[in-house]
Amino acid sequence: MSSDRPGEEHAPGPLWSEPGTLLEHVAVAVLGIDDHDRICYWGPGAQRLFGYAAADVLSRPAAALFPAAPQDGTSAAERLAERGRTLGYWRVRMPALHRDGTVFDCGFRVFPVTGEHGRSVIVGLASRGDELDRVKTNLAFLDALFETCPIGLVMLDKDLRYVHLNQALADMDGIPIQDHIGRPMTDIMITSDGGEYRRLLRAVADEGRPVVSALVGLRTPGHPDRDQVRSVSFFPLSQAGDTRPGLGGLLVDVTDREQAIVEATAARQRLALLDRASARIGTTLDVNVTARELVDAAVPDFSDASVVEVVEWADEREVFDPAAPLITRRIASGTSLPPPATELVSGLARITYPPGSTIHEMIRTGGPVCVPVNDEFMTRTVIHQARARLLLESGLTSLLLAPLIARGTVQGIAMFGRSAARPIFTEQDLSLAGELASRAALCLDNARLYSRVQDIALTLQRALLPTALTAGPCVRIAHRYLPGSHISEVGGDWYDAIELPNGRVALVVGDVVGHGVPAAAAMGRLRITAKALARQNLEPNAVLKELDVCAQEAGIELATCLYIRYDPATGEARIANAGHPPPLVRQPDGTVEIIDEVLGVPLGVGGFPFRTTEIELQESATLALYTDGLVEAGGDISEGIEALRSQLARAAGGLEATAEDILANMLPSAPTDDTVIVLAQVGRSSPHPAGASPSDG
Repeated sequence: MSSDRPGEEHAPGPLWSEPGTLLEHVAVAVLGIDDHDRICYWGPGAQRLFGYAAADVLSRPAAALFPAAPQDGTSAAERLAERGRTLGYWRVRMPALHRDGTVFDCGFRVFPVTGEHGRSVIVGLASRGDELDRVKTNLAFLDALFETCPIGLVMLDKDLRYVHLNQALADMDGIPIQDHIGRPMTDIMITSDGGEYRRLLRAVADEGRPVVSALVGLRTPGHPDRDQVRSVSFFPLSQAGDTRPGLGGLLVDVTDREQAIVEATAARQRLALLDRASARIGTTLDVNVTARELVDAAVPDFSDASVVEVVEWADEREVFDPAAPLITRRIASGTSLPPPATELVSGLARITYPPGSTIHEMIRTGGPVCVPVNDEFMTRTVIHQARARLLLESGLTSLLLAPLIARGTVQGIAMFGRSAARPIFTEQDLSLAGELASRAALCLDNARLYSRVQDIALTLQRALLPTALTAGPCVRIAHRYLPGSHISEVGGDWYDAIELPNGRVALVVGDVVGHGVPAAAAMGRLRITAKALARQNLEPNAVLKELDVCAQEAGIELATCLYIRYDPATGEARIANAGHPPPLVRQPDGTVEIIDEVLGVPLGVGGFPFRTTEIELQESATLALYTDGLVEAGGDISEGIEALRSQLARAAGGLEATAEDILANMLPSAPTDDTVIVLAQVGRSSPHPAGASPSDG
């Protein structure tokens, strides 16, 4: 820095320290004193501090800058220079004299500087005492703030890594100060907000937008079992010299203050989850679907993984024996964790739990339990080493096990698992899991009972339906019966082919309105009655009349029936219909006709007569009899009949192949109603023996 010279122009402002520090606004005057205690250097800051221009003081005694010394004392300038030479560095506060005659307190730092020719100069740095006091006060305040402030204070670099922090924040984190330095803040403050906290810090660093009193829920490695809520404020730090920019932050632990809010929020979340689960679980009477609904309700809102298993009892009356192995079948699973968690929950269908397992203890007590994933749990509960290794590698750290018990019967178990990224299960979570399991168990039991009734109805229906149809040498028959899917009840569809005297054949198809065991039982009664009536060789309308009486006596409110009697000697087919979909006839030339002129009222209504109509069937013509499940799958029955008509017209194979094609093309993969189709290809025979009449009864 060159000395001021008379007439030189100078930019305004003092000699600054590095910008951005606490000294930024403290003016520093630089001056030099030679061996004769005269001023030999005068910086621009000195002119502003003392009021003298360089031309007024250069080469003059430095004593002009200080009040007059006592007559017998050493001047302040001499003492300043002498101490600088002998001590090498001296710092002092003393009065100084401004050009206007005012005296002010001034702080000096003096030290000798030797030039290239061996000349020694005392360099003095001077600042107003009140400004130095302000800086010292600020520094003392900051030191005290970092040492004693109960609020967490932190400085981060632009990469959000710790640069400096106070002990209060280290205590909050449960980690020493030195273990913070250089680590990303998100390594210490672990949140489960999908990265929102890091994005908040990034916005402060990149865009300079301060954040004030934002609430952040977190855990730290130093307190892994304790949830914390902190109020955080962050602001950008101004760049100082060549140092990197960063963030300053204040963090206050408000966990206690927010605990009531946290608990209320958690309670609301649990109630909302239970409400959603109540609406979602048990929408069908299907065991597997119900189990799947429970898993979907739990993952990911309540847990990171969930499985549902049903107990495989050897006998329904079997009582749980804690001393015997427990065998279950996994029917639903799900996880939001990456592999190998997926393989863990879905890779095993049948599980054996040894006596003394945690599962046994849970079923014995009848309530949900929470267990950590540790060596004790593995030893007691997990038999296969490979499965134990998968569990350890899955990331799950705690499990909540809940029994599925309904009407005093253990249906199975539900398991919920959480990783370290979530809080461990609480007592409230146990209660919630118990509610979920209780609802699911009742739905599973309803589904189980319903499945049992379905099995009974289906068994009864199959027992009452013919396993094979025989119709004599002149009629070839292909038939199919397809029960509705497992989500619908067994219906009352029935069919039969009955050999009659003189080579005649009766073909019958019917449908009792309703489902389940009552419909199957009613169907069986009508089928047996129809068979007995047919063998009396009654006219078709007379058969339906007697069936109508039988239906009324049996309390069958509504049933449909189509009755056809075919005589191969004449080719005549006599038809009566009680509210059933009309039969179709495929002629040998491929044309298909619908016989719908004899539609009558259903059985069980009573009071209405039935009519018989007669048609002549060509040799090799094919009759198609069916129930409404075949033609109502698409919704509109008339469109369904037309579709069946088209299928018959296109048929190119034999009867069996045609029946298969019709079912495949007209029914969905999971039909909701029972379906019957009977295809009868007719032939001709020799005339009846003398004296016999086609109408003989």
